[in-house]
Amino acid sequence: MAKRKTQSLRAEGRPSLLSAGGGARRTSGRAKAKPGHKTRRAGGSWRRIAAWALLVVLVGPALVILVYRFVPPPVTPLMLIRALEGEKIDYRWMPLERISPHLAHAVIASEDNRFCEHWGFDLGEILAIFDQWRDGERPRGASTITMQTAKNILLWPDRQVVRKLFEAWLTPQLELLWGKRRILEVYLNIAEMGPGIYGAEAAAQRHFGKPAAALTAREAALLAAILPNPRSASPAQPTDYLNARVPVINRRIGQLGPMLDCAS
Repeated sequence: MAKRKTQSLRAEGRPSLLSAGGGARRTSGRAKAKPGHKTRRAGGSWRRIAAWALLVVLVGPALVILVYRFVPPPVTPLMLIRALEGEKIDYRWMPLERISPHLAHAVIASEDNRFCEHWGFDLGEILAIFDQWRDGERPRGASTITMQTAKNILLWPDRQVVRKLFEAWLTPQLELLWGKRRILEVYLNIAEMGPGIYGAEAAAQRHFGKPAAALTAREAALLAAILPNPRSASPAQPTDYLNARVPVINRRIGQLGPMLDCAS
């Protein structure tokens, strides 16, 4: 009897195989769950980073555009690129009221005839590009003044598809938040008008030795004529091509008439 009691006590003090196995399984289960938790935490972190990056891409430019609605852009990406290349920057902000209307009209006549009428994209020019492409011709550019301004204030200067997509995203935001006069004012102040020369005031002083407000119709047409390639031509020493462009631009100004009202 005493012997059976002793054996019973020993059995009670010994852990059962079932409970030991269950404990082992629970411990093993917890150990295996830890890598999964780390993976989920890492995945959640990447999702948060991606969400913040998307928010910056979508909202950040709009905030910059909103600030530039009231504040002159202190610098542009192109200016920074030229500065890194060792080029000195001549950039002098001037309100639109102190820039000759001849220049505003000449730039519209040369670069974007329908500027005062479209909402950032010239659909007529875009359709013409498709027609040229379909006919096997090399399409000409269809960038409006608004599109060029969007590129100048926030983007880099190349023709990559990604950059063009960003430009298309920013263009209607400028039209909505700025309006035509502000777009024209910023464009005339930050457009490259010679090596290291940005904007109407710097260009007028450097090329003609006078303020932008005093530009004549001919001088304004010459400045507008160099905009497609401002680093390879000088309005102060015009080539035959530039001289030939002056009457074309001035004649187009007369033809546009009320289509220039937003620049007046």
